[in-house]
Amino acid sequence: MNKWIPLGVIVALFLIIIFWITGFNNSAVVLQESAKTSWSNVESSYQRRNDLIGSLVKTVQGAADFEKSTLTAVIEARAKATSVTVDPANITPEQMAQFQQAQSGVSSTLSRLLVTVEQYPALKANQNFLELQSQLEGTENRINVARDRYNESVNAFNIKIKTFPNTIFAGWFGFSEMTRFQAEAGAEKAPEVNFDFK
Repeated sequence: MNKWIPLGVIVALFLIIIFWITGFNNSAVVLQESAKTSWSNVESSYQRRNDLIGSLVKTVQGAADFEKSTLTAVIEARAKATSVTVDPANITPEQMAQFQQAQSGVSSTLSRLLVTVEQYPALKANQNFLELQSQLEGTENRINVARDRYNESVNAFNIKIKTFPNTIFAGWFGFSEMTRFQAEAGAEKAPEVNFDFK
């Protein structure tokens, strides 16, 4: 009877280790998939903005004899932004920078469009334009919330795989650190606002 006790202890320790490793893998997979879903929500928010931009451009074109260069810049920036894709399973800092650069081009041209609109009182009073402008403002807030949630998800996943002894198991299962969404360089400075329409 006593000779089975060491074997029982060894089997019990083996099972505890197996359950521990399996638990790590399963929880890391859940956190990684949550981060991927959060990234999909970021992309969904940007897609909503891109869809609204199309409607905004059509409304602006129909309501005013508008500056074609501004509209062309918005349309081109939107096309460029929608052509940049990021694989949430393998987001690299380079992919993230490329994505951010394309999205910042959209933001910049959209800002120019909205400032230029100030010169057209009939357009500013157009109900469709006002509704689209309000929806764009709401969408920008959604984008910010989605990016924050993505970073929170990535943070939870990265902590999980970088703490000891999880870092050993992360290597075994092929988990690697995910890239956070970061602000553009210089974003900490307040933008200069110029309302000189001369």
